[in-house]
Amino acid sequence: MSNQFPTVSRVSASILETNSVIRNTYILLGSSLAFSALMAYVAMATNARPLGLITLLVYFGLIFMINALRNSALGIVAVFAFTGFMGYTLGPMLNMYIQAFANGKELIFTALGGTGIIFFGLSGYALTTRKDFSYLGGFLMAGMIVLMLAVLVQIFFPMPMLQLATSAGFMLFSSAIILFETSQIIHGGERNYIMATVSIFVALYNLFISLLQILSFFSGQRE
Repeated sequence: MSNQFPTVSRVSASILETNSVIRNTYILLGSSLAFSALMAYVAMATNARPLGLITLLVYFGLIFMINALRNSALGIVAVFAFTGFMGYTLGPMLNMYIQAFANGKELIFTALGGTGIIFFGLSGYALTTRKDFSYLGGFLMAGMIVLMLAVLVQIFFPMPMLQLATSAGFMLFSSAIILFETSQIIHGGERNYIMATVSIFVALYNLFISLLQILSFFSGQRE
């Protein structure tokens, strides 16, 4: 009977660690989303211009920094720097939609609401059912390669239908990332809440933009 106690203790410790990662992830995610929204508002209010190639350079630089600092308190600072920067780069895009569409504000709020519903629905499903979605890993890698190729084709050969298909692909891809990352946290595949936060944040960011592009495509209310 005494040999059972170490096993029970390890299981209890694993459950506590998992709950801690989930709690810390959602606290950091909620805080960073709020900060990102604030920076997007600042960019909109100041009529900030798109940063172009600088966005990609800063994006990958901050991702590298977060990965290097993921096990320290400075990693949290890096997360806020990253999410704040991404929010700031979103501001010019939102202003463009407001100026280009008669119902621009409605499109933005609809995309925001849709993103929230999808996130809470998918994460809630993964948390309550505790299903293992690790099998999505291979599909996600293949999907990322296909989507990157589609983006490159769209850059050199812009086509409205390809843009719509790419947006739909990113929407599905981002939804799968939310399921996969939440499952990883639950089943012990991800023990670093900083990296989990960044992964889910990027998925939400892409999901919001994809929804906004799809809604605007069918809006037909250009000014």
